[in-house]
Amino acid sequence: MALCLYAATTSQGKLRDFRTAAEAHALSIEPLPGLKTIPAPEENGLTFAENARLKAVYYSRFAPGELIVADDSGLEVDALGGAPGVRSARFAADSGLTDSPDANDNTDVWNNIVLLQRLVGVPPCRRTARYRCVLAVARDGQLLHTAEGAVGGLILGAPRGTGGFGYDPLFYLPALDRTMAEIDLETKHTLSHRGRAIQALLPQLGL
Repeated sequence: MALCLYAATTSQGKLRDFRTAAEAHALSIEPLPGLKTIPAPEENGLTFAENARLKAVYYSRFAPGELIVADDSGLEVDALGGAPGVRSARFAADSGLTDSPDANDNTDVWNNIVLLQRLVGVPPCRRTARYRCVLAVARDGQLLHTAEGAVGGLILGAPRGTGGFGYDPLFYLPALDRTMAEIDLETKHTLSHRGRAIQALLPQLGL
């Protein structure tokens, strides 16, 4: 019987990445039941690790006896001093760019636009960046495990590809001559920050 982790995320993109990375192992990752009805905690950590831990511990109190996994992940761009970092999902909002209440969710589009604006004039060789992911697992309010994964690349001057989500269309992998939005899920999970974080977590779970 597969070990089940309940993921404290409503992001379908993250769930897809986690499930793809876990499916080759005796591990099942499902969304935490009732997550949308649980008030979200304030993610006020200064690092990915701090936010992942606080979310895992917080949400584990709503599912007694279950293993809850939470992540915090994002993009670090060297030319921007590591930004957007923990503010990756809110990069555009921090700049005042948000959708109207009746609009479709264009958060990824706005975030990519702001990133490109911040990198105007930065030559390709200085657009080094990395995706980073920290996972935390908790049960009944107690932190049990943490794991981390990262993958390096370059930020392009224009998006390429229609797959993935977030900054994937701008995140270029030189070894593959592809962006994260141009590779299939099977390839992505072997080298993505989330896939590598899952791989690092498996031994701690006894898998």
